[in-house]
Order: sequence, then structure tokens, then C-alpha cells
Amino acid sequence: MSTITTKDGTQIYYKDWGAGPVITFSHGWPLSSDAWDGQMMFLVQHGYRCIAHDRRGHGRSSQASAHNDMNGYAEDLAAVIEALDLCDVTLVGHSTGGGEVTRYIGRHGTDRVKKVVLIAAVPPLMLKTEGNPDGLPMEVFDGIRAGLMKDRSQYYKDTAIAFYGANRPGAKVSQGILDQFWLWSMQSGLKNAYDSVKAFSETDFTEDLKKFDVPTLVMHGEDDQIVPVKDSAKKSAKLIKGAKEIYYPGAPHGLTATLQDQVNADLLAFIAEKEERKAA
Repeated sequence: MSTITTKDGTQIYYKDWGAGPVITFSHGWPLSSDAWDGQMMFLVQHGYRCIAHDRRGHGRSSQASAHNDMNGYAEDLAAVIEALDLCDVTLVGHSTGGGEVTRYIGRHGTDRVKKVVLIAAVPPLMLKTEGNPDGLPMEVFDGIRAGLMKDRSQYYKDTAIAFYGANRPGAKVSQGILDQFWLWSMQSGLKNAYDSVKAFSETDFTEDLKKFDVPTLVMHGEDDQIVPVKDSAKKSAKLIKGAKEIYYPGAPHGLTATLQDQVNADLLAFIAEKEERKAA
């Protein structure tokens, strides 16, 4: 397998397809880089080099006990970028992966970054706090942790339904899509998935978002039952200077699968746009 080894000895698996301008993909919780296959194949066929890694504790990466937090995730992304000496990269992140990308920029800046795409991403902050009264209450995230501890296999099967909006009237979500969510989720370590709940729910990315100085696209489904659009995408877009926004009516959290063709077309259009100067 293709892996890099981080400073703390964690092995991070990655896939590296195609040739051309580089795009990296950071996946959502508790999946793996395989969740990006539909986007990667499409973009490779349009002349891009696509790289996606499995987050520590997920997929084929080793199940590290420590650093299962946004700082750790950002450093793993940095390790992949540096090991492969990637430059002028378009960073794409979905859900928790959007937080990973955001924290990477907060810690490392945009010297190696050309553009950013945040899809159904968790920033700026999911948790309801005094300063974020529109967020989700802690009970929601405690419920996730309880579900993992009681019967994580069934919990993942139940979560897939809301993730892809299969519980909505008229939804057309195949059993295969639901099954692959379960398969990818079960490949994650229990401790890693459990620790990640705190990472994606309690991390405040406000200051990280303010450091974005490259063209950025924010994409989100308007019927996202996992990361509500009004609490995340719209707030993030206001914090990123010059951010472009695309909202998909009726689309769920897992829109990269349910609206794959439309998402792919919008990704390509944004990535292929003439390079713009970094914002002042």
C-alpha cells in the first residue's frame, strides 16, 4: 500500500491517481478516502491528479491512540502534502474533512494551496455554546457517542439513512449506497471514531476561516440532516473573503453520492476557472 509515516509513527494510507494539477480530498466521519472515488475518477478523466488519504484511525491508516483531533488531522494532511511535495493544490474537504482542511490552513497557511472547496463542512462550529446559540446541543453528540458504545454497527446503519436523506419522501437512495457507508464506517477504529466526535463538534474554526486568502467554494445541501446548512456553510462563507456559494435544494449531507454528477460538474467548473490572485 502507499503510505507515509507521520512524526508520531502513524501510517497514513493514500491513493494517488492521474497526472496534472493536484487536488487533495479529505473525507468525512467515519469513512475513508473511498468515499471520494466518484469525484476522483471524474476529475482524473479531465486531466487532474487526485490524491486522497485515510484519516488516522480510519480505512487503511493505522489506528493511532493519540492526536485524534483537528490539530492532529491537519498535521497528517500536511505530512501527506509535504511528503509528496505538492504545490498549487486545490484542497477539497467534506464534513469533518472540511474541518481538517480549514485547520490545515489555520496552521500552515496557503503557500502550497491554490483553491479550497468545503462541501457540507463542519466549520465554523457545530456545538451550541453561549457564543454560538444556533449550534446543536451537546446531547446530540453525546447520543452519537452512546450509539457507538452500545452497538456501533447498527448505529452506522441507522446514520446512513439520514446521511443520504433516505428517510425523505420520494428519496431514491440505493441499498448499495447505504451498505458502503456501513462498510467504510466499520473500518474505522472505535476509539478513533469516538474521539473524532469531539473533534468535529467542539472545534471552533472561526479564526482559521479568517486566514483563507485563496479562491474558495462552499457547497452544501439545503436538507442536510447531519450538518445544518444555516449553522455551518452560510456562516463560514461570511468569514471567508470572496467565498463562492452553491446550495442544493433538498440535498442531503451525502450529496457527493446522491448528486454525484452535479457536484462533479460544479467542482470541475470551479477548479478549472482561471487562477485568481490571492485576496489582499
